[in-house]
Amino acid sequence: MRFWKRTHCCAPWLKWHVRGLVSLCFTTGFVLLVFLLIVLLMLSNYSWFPRKLVNEDILKPQDVRQIKTKKSQINNSAWVGKNWIYTVHEKHQDGTNQSSQRLTGQQPDQGRPLDRASWEFQVYDYIINEPEKCLPGSPFLILLVPVSPGQLDARQAVRQTWGDEHTVPGIHVVRLFLLGRDVKQTYATRQAIVAEGTKYHDIIQQDYLDTYHNLTTKTLMGMNWVARYCPQAQYILKADTDMFVNTEYLITKLLKPDLPPRSNYFTGSIMKGYEPNRNKESKWYMSPDLYPADRYPVFCSGTGYVFSGDLAEKIFKISLTVKQLPLEDVYIGVCLNQMGVKPVAPPNQSVFNHWRVSYSDCTYNQIVTSHDFRPHELLRYWKQLQQNKHLCVKTAN
Repeated sequence: MRFWKRTHCCAPWLKWHVRGLVSLCFTTGFVLLVFLLIVLLMLSNYSWFPRKLVNEDILKPQDVRQIKTKKSQINNSAWVGKNWIYTVHEKHQDGTNQSSQRLTGQQPDQGRPLDRASWEFQVYDYIINEPEKCLPGSPFLILLVPVSPGQLDARQAVRQTWGDEHTVPGIHVVRLFLLGRDVKQTYATRQAIVAEGTKYHDIIQQDYLDTYHNLTTKTLMGMNWVARYCPQAQYILKADTDMFVNTEYLITKLLKPDLPPRSNYFTGSIMKGYEPNRNKESKWYMSPDLYPADRYPVFCSGTGYVFSGDLAEKIFKISLTVKQLPLEDVYIGVCLNQMGVKPVAPPNQSVFNHWRVSYSDCTYNQIVTSHDFRPHELLRYWKQLQQNKHLCVKTAN
């Protein structure tokens, strides 16, 4: 061994004590290199790394950067007792960043099977936020309205019609438009949205691409916002901008503020017995890899549904364990099914409609939703209903 070191590590013209020093340096460097490689390999597997546990009943991320679940973390029949790590990072409206922090979210306590596949879940930075929107007091109803950044006309129509926060006197209603980042965003369009949010204080925008296939993400971000900033809200309506919503009928006839608030309540246009669309050319295509079962669980049409405020947090939490599907309403149904919550049929099948109902004053005075309205149509029919609804009072009674 000594002969090998002298031959391969040290030049023959070096003196003996110099040769020994060089040999020692080579040996020490080699040991340090091996130690460094071992440390790097250990750090690459975060699951062993010590971390601070924060007792949080609900996830409170202005933004969770990444949440990863692995097959090793999931039991085939029940929840396992590990914690997820949430990396939190908030981007303020002025462009500055709040220092990152780490939170540990506890898994829900239901003993139900999870999705088996490895996947990544993200909660995105807020570009525009309204953290004090629900103050003061607790809203009776929150209107969550997914909308694309460029749909200014649609937002204005909703503000002037069913999204008016003062439609029902004495009832605290909060309106929120959920936006992602425009694929074709320019500086001018970005500033226009900021100005609109400053004027109306009803825009929640986060840093994900605003596309049809991200509608599930958009809805979950809305639920996460409610759980974080408005957990005492009694009810939430999620409805698209092309919907006609009779907010007054929804509040006074269906939800009834004079009654105690419900819990685990979810209702809308009930969709039962639907099969996944396996046509790859279809807008509603569902890959067997994402959803292998032959039928969807019962769900409510995503055009418009209502749920109790406590479900916002519960649905968001369960979504951390269920692989996302591109069809938002189906996915929410899957989450409810995992939780053991069944959508409740409305008092009348005609109350929620995922198609367009032929207009008449008395018909629209006794429904909650009707589909497929352009902004100018929404404005016209809303005005007509407000002018003539008193003529249908006797019929409704």
